[in-house]
Amino acid sequence: MSDTDNTPGPPSELSFTVSGRVARPRAEVYEAVADPAKLSKYFTTGGAVGRIDTGLIVQWDFADFPGAFPVTVVAAEAPSRIEIRWAGEATASGSDSPDGPNGAGYTTVVFEFEPFDDDTRTLVKITERSWQATEAGARAAFGNCEGWTGMLAALKAWVEHGINLREGFYR
Repeated sequence: MSDTDNTPGPPSELSFTVSGRVARPRAEVYEAVADPAKLSKYFTTGGAVGRIDTGLIVQWDFADFPGAFPVTVVAAEAPSRIEIRWAGEATASGSDSPDGPNGAGYTTVVFEFEPFDDDTRTLVKITERSWQATEAGARAAFGNCEGWTGMLAALKAWVEHGINLREGFYR
């Protein structure tokens, strides 16, 4: 092996991206995430408080997961992008974060909304990052990956057909 070997080592942090297409214009799909009343119809089963706007801290509550979560809105660029931070387990972020309870670390989530077919459909990409490259970090990342995949399916069903997939699914 030489000094110029560019073989990558283990990752310093874990992340994932999930995506799906929704048969609605980009602005409508963006609003289904940014508007707390709409988000509460299909995702935050315990309710959402506060509109997704840059610099705000909103609350997301899930009836199937105890307690409301404070969510820091890092950026909201309608209708194309939302970036949030929230507390996470086994994170690679600094434990001195003001976003997590008792100084817990946090993860960063980026939603990207891309128009397709003359803006009759929208590709939604959700990327979450900042877990430790450890067994505990992998468990936490896989759990959130499952959650965001379910969110995309629920978003599509609700926006396209008015069906709430989460109702009764987790409890």
